[in-house]
Amino acid sequence: MLRFLILPLALIGSTAAAEVFASDDRGFVSRHEVPVAAAPDAVWAALMRPELYWNGDHSWSGNAANFTLSPRAGGCFCELLPGEGGSGSVEHARVVMAQPGRRLVLRGAFGPLQSEAVVGTLVVELAQDDGGGTRMRWTYTVGGYAAYPMEALSGPVDAVIGEQAARLAARFEQDD
Repeated sequence: MLRFLILPLALIGSTAAAEVFASDDRGFVSRHEVPVAAAPDAVWAALMRPELYWNGDHSWSGNAANFTLSPRAGGCFCELLPGEGGSGSVEHARVVMAQPGRRLVLRGAFGPLQSEAVVGTLVVELAQDDGGGTRMRWTYTVGGYAAYPMEALSGPVDAVIGEQAARLAARFEQDD
């Protein structure tokens, strides 16, 4: 579980605009805006396949191939936990809204936040830019009570969320 807090600090690197937009003892808002060299429908299709871009270091199983995402209201962003006498599972978030090619809203507390009394809402917005690519924005809003100071958690959680957005965008980068 500590890998959720420690690893992200050195891992994120991108041309994305990123920040912890707001933070206090009640919660925080993390926002990442990433340009993607693909049309919104193509970005949406990749977004629905977290096993292709989510870093397995930020999973309970250690393997991103165990992730699934069902893009409909009530659907699950889940992970299988194979081994140890059978298969377990983790619900990372529940789909609240899915508008293909435009907007995905997930409600869930990721990583170390799962064991706290907090609510997290991740909104992924896709908009076509003037060059035929996509402006992608990931906004993660977290609030509630945690045993750890929320402001201390905001930076590491922000880095993990930003890393996943950057990894998704990187799937569309072309070699020059």
